[in-house]
Amino acid sequence: MESDLYLREMPFELKHIATNQVLHGSDVSNHDLKGSELIESTDRIELPFANAVLSHWRFEGINMIHTDWHYKNTHTNMAFKADLDMVQLHFNLKGKVSVKADQFDKLLGFEHNQHNIMYGNGNSGTITHEQLNTSQFIVQFARDNFLKLTENSNDTLKRFSEKILEGKPLMISEQHQAIEIPMLQAIDAILNCSYQQGLKKLFLLSKAIELLVLQAESFDRLQPGKKSVARNDYDRDRIQYAREYVTHHIDNPPSLSELARIVGLNEYKLKHGFKEMFQTTVFGYLAEKRLEIAQEYLCDPNKSITDIADLLGYSSIQHFSFAFKKKFGYPPKDGRGNR
Repeated sequence: MESDLYLREMPFELKHIATNQVLHGSDVSNHDLKGSELIESTDRIELPFANAVLSHWRFEGINMIHTDWHYKNTHTNMAFKADLDMVQLHFNLKGKVSVKADQFDKLLGFEHNQHNIMYGNGNSGTITHEQLNTSQFIVQFARDNFLKLTENSNDTLKRFSEKILEGKPLMISEQHQAIEIPMLQAIDAILNCSYQQGLKKLFLLSKAIELLVLQAESFDRLQPGKKSVARNDYDRDRIQYAREYVTHHIDNPPSLSELARIVGLNEYKLKHGFKEMFQTTVFGYLAEKRLEIAQEYLCDPNKSITDIADLLGYSSIQHFSFAFKKKFGYPPKDGRGNR
């Protein structure tokens, strides 16, 4: 007998377990995804225990989802049911989330800033949001589209595709990977895309493929015979903390040796492990992050360009202007109101 948890037959449904309340339902099915038209939607959910913004884009066998949840209490439990034959690129952008999926033997726990690729032909289970703010970005490929797309890819994706043909649910790796800077940039470009209609669909397609390529390369580096600097969970956790630390001290960042002491690693492991995990150096990341924040600050009329340069720790306004123009192709004064 079907559980009374699901009273509506929809390809995807999310419910709050404590209240049995339907939080979100989607009529997206494998058939619907075959349409060529770009369909977009944004749902704003306001509930006693949480607020959320859920955004969707779907076209030609691809479904993109961005979720941003803000809870009143931690350990909020939800039940989901998904009746879709899809490959999912999963990016846990913020917060800690635990997923108990019926098709998988173990609990799938995603920490802040982790990604993986998984396949399932219909699934159900529970999701536990263990922190007050969580955010995910997901790209789903219809199974046949994914298999066609990866025919001539690298060995890691080829092996993954071969296992998909067996029809069994799986992840590309038992070990989640840290989300790299190019992945975050691609996701940010999707979320802030200003193109319309046909051009937007083409842009979203290119970014979906870019994210798949970046993930494929990330997991390919895990293959046997490829030496890793960050060899265990402790190393990866400390390097992740290093990135968070410099982000929060962007106006006055520590030296590499100071940062190594703060996070509890030797300088070699921090330097090379950071490059391994995020595909950039510590200070390459710092430079990129400064400029991203600067672009946001320019939208605030109460902050002068001199103020922004000072807030972000630039030695002079000239240094800031040179770096900004090199990155974006125009000087800071032309960036007012561009976003």
